[in-house]
Amino acid sequence: MNNFMQTLRTLRWDDHRFYHHSTINQSLHFISAITFCVSYALLFVNPAAAAILAWTVSMTTRQAGHFFFEPRGYDDVNQVSDDYKEEVKAGYNIRRKIVLMAIWVAIPAALWFAPSLGGLIQPHTDVRGFLHDVGIAWLSQGAAGLAVRVIQLCITRNVTEGLAWGFKIITDPVMDIVLYHKAPLKLMRGQMISSVASPTMPTAAH
Repeated sequence: MNNFMQTLRTLRWDDHRFYHHSTINQSLHFISAITFCVSYALLFVNPAAAAILAWTVSMTTRQAGHFFFEPRGYDDVNQVSDDYKEEVKAGYNIRRKIVLMAIWVAIPAALWFAPSLGGLIQPHTDVRGFLHDVGIAWLSQGAAGLAVRVIQLCITRNVTEGLAWGFKIITDPVMDIVLYHKAPLKLMRGQMISSVASPTMPTAAH
């Protein structure tokens, strides 16, 4: 258990210090985290709606922060290159995220032009049915994306890191609220880059 918790802390610290320098990115993560928490609650009531909210609001704001606002050059704070950060990232780096988001975009198109997906599902007959199918498909994509990466990490690194990363992803919304709730105020003050130091994180990484 101690090894699991230390691995979890290290993963969170590396994610914070390497990939969240921009206060715009941090602010978008704060918005994303709140929306994800709402989606978690909605999951027990309407899974399809929860997935639609998570993907259209939470994921788009979160990934927009990484794609458009996070600095991609040499990291002077951590003294590492962007290529290094992309290579060592435990989760989805930019290349993997592009694939993930491409699948996300393709799913509604596939369901629109092939409502039964070749006989795999009951075809929708109206817009409400279409949205339900899209939501369930997106929910399945999210679960599959999480499971596949956990398995990959268990095989290519170790089981502890794979499981710790999976737990980190599930609990990221809560941690992001804790870490980035002050980011919008910093942004309004004109602070575009924020210190990566945080009292809730360890001060050393692997």
